[in-house]
Amino acid sequence: MLITFLGASQPGHPWELTRCSRKRKAPIVLRKEPLKEILASTRAIWDRPDTRPAVRSNFNKVLKCRTEALGSEVYASSTEHRVVHHTCKSRACASCGRRATTLWQREMWASLPDVKFAGVVFTMPDVLWPIFHSNRHLLDDLPALGAAVIQEWAKEVYGARLMILVVRHTFGRHLNFNPHLHVLASAGGLRVVDGEWISGWRFDKRALMMRWRFALITYLREALKRGLMRSDVTARDMKRLLRTQYERWWNVDVQPCASKEHFLHYAGRYVRRPPLAQYRILTSTEKEVSFRTNDHKLRREVITRYTPEKFIELYD
Repeated sequence: MLITFLGASQPGHPWELTRCSRKRKAPIVLRKEPLKEILASTRAIWDRPDTRPAVRSNFNKVLKCRTEALGSEVYASSTEHRVVHHTCKSRACASCGRRATTLWQREMWASLPDVKFAGVVFTMPDVLWPIFHSNRHLLDDLPALGAAVIQEWAKEVYGARLMILVVRHTFGRHLNFNPHLHVLASAGGLRVVDGEWISGWRFDKRALMMRWRFALITYLREALKRGLMRSDVTARDMKRLLRTQYERWWNVDVQPCASKEHFLHYAGRYVRRPPLAQYRILTSTEKEVSFRTNDHKLRREVITRYTPEKFIELYD
């Protein structure tokens, strides 16, 4: 049985044309596929040798999605004839990403048992964000690092192993680079000594924070020692930075009664889909791209505006 949110579609939003004078070039009218429109109009910005190969490849796939460039399937009968163009299957594509998200949610829904869960969010100080932005290969180890932190805590405190699902999240509501982890952990587990299921435990926010802080700083120190970290600062300054961040408090959030429905609905937005939903995009001109976002500090919806160059830089 499938639950309704997995296949729900986003509500439609009209794209309004902004008035402009004759001296200015008319802005792009964003209708059906605004992300495609933006990528097409900014090709000169991102389709260059100095752009990351993965970015160029995926952006090109998005522009070719559902066109003859990727091939087609022809369905014909004696009375009808229809051509269906292939899709790009890229995570940067809003259409393909949405379908991939739905399939992931269904798979996880079927795999996760109906037990109580807790939601844990592992963050890091913002001064560490540039390290991962310049060394994206280090991001690949964060999910395993976060899972190990919780597993070791559960084994030490309760002598049990629990079920863990980790989703890496690298961007904020304004498309700013903000790496952190969303973790779904069972509020119970199998006792190591006899395999019996035990439940009713509570996740210690302070203990998890201290373990996560130790694990991440140790990981970065080891990467620096092995020469796996690229940085504009000297190794001495980097060591000083890591030492300073180890001595401060880190924000770790624990939701003791998180359901798998809520987690899959929330995390699904970041697993297979692009960082910005198309219905949030308002306009795109030669000078500005604007989109709507929810500002939690102001507790209201705001309009974020970037130059096309900045938008592409953040979107990749």
